Amino acid sequence: MPRLRPYIHPMSFDPEIAAIRFGYGLSPRLAAPESAAAMVAALSGPDTMARTYPIPTIMKFAPQVARIQALQKAKKEGDPTAEARLKAARKESRVVHSEMLAASVARAIESPDGLRERLTRFWADHFTVVGKGPLRLAPAAYVEDAIRPNVTARFADMLKAVVTHPMMLVYLDQVSSVGPGSQFAANRRAKGRSAGLNENLAREVLELHSLGVGGSYDQDDVRQLAELFAGLWANPHKGFTFLQRRGEPGAEEVLGKIYGAEKPRLADIMAALEDIAHHPDTAAHIARKLVVHFVADEPPEALVRHLTARFLDTGGDLMALYTALLEHPEGWVPLQKVKQPFGFTTSALRALGLSGGDIIALDGRAIGWAFTRPWRLMGQPWEQPNGPDGWPEEASHWLTPQGLAVRINWAMELGRLKQITRPDPRTLVEQALGGQAGERIRFAAKAAESVEEGVALVLASPDFQKR
Repeated sequence: MPRLRPYIHPMSFDPEIAAIRFGYGLSPRLAAPESAAAMVAALSGPDTMARTYPIPTIMKFAPQVARIQALQKAKKEGDPTAEARLKAARKESRVVHSEMLAASVARAIESPDGLRERLTRFWADHFTVVGKGPLRLAPAAYVEDAIRPNVTARFADMLKAVVTHPMMLVYLDQVSSVGPGSQFAANRRAKGRSAGLNENLAREVLELHSLGVGGSYDQDDVRQLAELFAGLWANPHKGFTFLQRRGEPGAEEVLGKIYGAEKPRLADIMAALEDIAHHPDTAAHIARKLVVHFVADEPPEALVRHLTARFLDTGGDLMALYTALLEHPEGWVPLQKVKQPFGFTTSALRALGLSGGDIIALDGRAIGWAFTRPWRLMGQPWEQPNGPDGWPEEASHWLTPQGLAVRINWAMELGRLKQITRPDPRTLVEQALGGQAGERIRFAAKAAESVEEGVALVLASPDFQKR
């Protein structure tokens, strides 16, 4: 389907709101977007940050995972050298994990195309995974595999990519799901072993990933989709595969449509995902989530309807959906969302003029101090949301007394990073907020007793918490 050419209302655009709401903030090193059309064009262009700060894909972890599992087995079998080698291998995994975190932050700080970075994090949260077992430290690789390449594709393409990714299949226990009528299940029962259907993936696909809570599906749809999904399988060494012998024979009915026949087929699963992705409830759910994330906790209904209609008109073309978000006047209302911890710290360092290279140069200790530890204390531990529904959007979740105290302390102690040169607080107000700064923060920056105090006041101010 040809993509619609964007029409951007010329009176709606504001470069500062564009940088703060749809990116990771203003920077003295990088120009704010010139127009909404330029933002769409940049998003359509090459992904320069992925090339500049690479993150390994999941299959690049396979040899490392295999080595750790082999050493665990050797340790159980009494190999006296295995424990030391296992400790070294795990340390190496943690180093790679730290490097992936640094690359994620570097992209957000350095990118002139902030919308791509924000969308990557939005979709990674929408399709949340938490690492388990040998893939415990690999969520960033999942994002690199399934999310980032599909940010500008169709929603159906991204849905298929995440549903068939090893991280999702392991996280939602799909790898343990077996069609109850399959030959595999019959063989297990003959040996006195259990083999059952797991509905986790099917439920989350309908409830969280597509139609949404309250969508037009019921428990029968969940059960039938779970039977259709039986056969989806993966392991850390070989990646995704479809195991027909584990699949449920016969047809399944999902949302009123029949899929499959006598033999399970991956093609039938893909057909079901395609139809789910185009469902009107999916369009409404995705539209609302985008508006809530980017614009307001209480989303403007006119904007939600606008995005819903564009989704349906284009078959879920995501670029058309982003254009709809940027072209509508309601997308440019005053800043009111609250930055989550990742966004707060990265936008602060971006405003202070740091580069992506500055972040890559940090050692593990500095990454722990600057990011890992404060994110945890602010309530957003890296890659560890509480469940498959991801992080909360509400401002009240993030602006707690403890969360605010950690933000203030973090801003006060920024001098621990040698890459930072604190500017005059009055200069920082312009670098970080421009015309979005109120009189109170301008006065506080001018009246601060020291540069350190003034910088902290700007970064901890209510104005800077907004996006």
